[in-house]
Amino acid sequence: MDTFRSSGNDYEGYFDRTDEHLLDEPHDAPPPAIGNNERRMQVRAYNFWASQLNDGHLPHITRLDPASVEDFGVNAVLLDFTDGSDDPHVTFLGANLAEECEVGTKEIQRLSDVPARSLLSRITDHYMQIIANQAPIGFEAEFVNQRGRSILYRGILLPYTRDGETITHIYGVINWKELADQATADELLLEIEQAIEPALRKRSERATLADWADGPGTALNDNPDFGPDFADHGAAAQDAAAQDEDMGLADWLARAREQATQACDSEDRTRNALYDAVSRAWDFALAAAQAPAEFAEMLDDAGLTMQERAPMTPVVKLVFGADYDKTRLTEYAAVLAHAQRNAMPRGSLAPFLREAEGGLKGVVAMERRLRREEAGKSAPAPRSSPRKVIARKLREIEPRTFDTVDSEGEEFALVMVRRSAGGSVSVLGEVPNDVALVEKAARRLLA
Repeated sequence: MDTFRSSGNDYEGYFDRTDEHLLDEPHDAPPPAIGNNERRMQVRAYNFWASQLNDGHLPHITRLDPASVEDFGVNAVLLDFTDGSDDPHVTFLGANLAEECEVGTKEIQRLSDVPARSLLSRITDHYMQIIANQAPIGFEAEFVNQRGRSILYRGILLPYTRDGETITHIYGVINWKELADQATADELLLEIEQAIEPALRKRSERATLADWADGPGTALNDNPDFGPDFADHGAAAQDAAAQDEDMGLADWLARAREQATQACDSEDRTRNALYDAVSRAWDFALAAAQAPAEFAEMLDDAGLTMQERAPMTPVVKLVFGADYDKTRLTEYAAVLAHAQRNAMPRGSLAPFLREAEGGLKGVVAMERRLRREEAGKSAPAPRSSPRKVIARKLREIEPRTFDTVDSEGEEFALVMVRRSAGGSVSVLGEVPNDVALVEKAARRLLA
């Protein structure tokens, strides 16, 4: 996230606290890039909020008229916490945000009325942070919405006060982009392949007609369509180990940064590209261990310090950049710490991540579990019941019987039930079809 600044108020850095652990499913790819326009909207929203601060710690709610904000008001929501933070009132909902959530601007009275898996429901994952931090909170993530579409979203929550001391209102501004579905992506790839196929076929025919009498190396050397990199590929592969030994620490860092750039800039943002980048970071860490003085100089030049409790953090900051997503940096550092724990040799981390259960996220969880065990700490206990707001809404649903479940529909579906204190079981209804949710429930059922 961006770091926002405003004179007279110490809010610098609050927007670096993106909580990627709130994603619906494990997502190993580099954090999504939504675009500069969407980022600028959050900057404009923050500047708007900062202009209302004057000399106070928080701007007064009477200075905000959400209906008159033309720039980003259609993407905004205003929450009122004056009667408690469990289920705030929704006193304003912008037209664009309401349309994306498939509700009317006056239809939502409280946050608990927000449809499940709608973009607006993501606010519930973040608004308590602003209460705890007493300052603006920026966030960005990816999720699958109620229509089964993958959404990349970026938002900012801005605190307001009625009494001059405590946060009584939160003004949120959210922007989003919808990813192309798989069918559209496949069609686009097919069009690209069809466009380049003639050129590839022509090149292949020229290579096939080349004179291979003296062996493949000679044929490629004699073929003007192929450069020396192709002709000498075998020899280059044989010399790779020797070249690695000749590399200096700066070379290892340059190689790691190059792979990190490719992983972050690649259009498909694949896990493989990320795993290769993290693996290159580990290769750099191994080289740094052999050249501690040079590594210390690199850290000093970059304005970084070695951290005894997190020695891999400066490594990943050097490779991915100190301004890279803070949550991801922490995760990558945990992966490198796990590689160090297991004394993994150079070049082995990427294959390990590809084979590990849960991929990169699984390795992060494993390393954190091992750290807790070493520190004598137990894992945090999972919640045994839904949030109070959700539980209240579920209790308000009229009990039904299985006869009310529609006999037409998908072969496999989820039905939610409620057990009463008296021992009876009532049906609350069938959960709208969600393949990912069905598969997740099935894995639990079949375990």
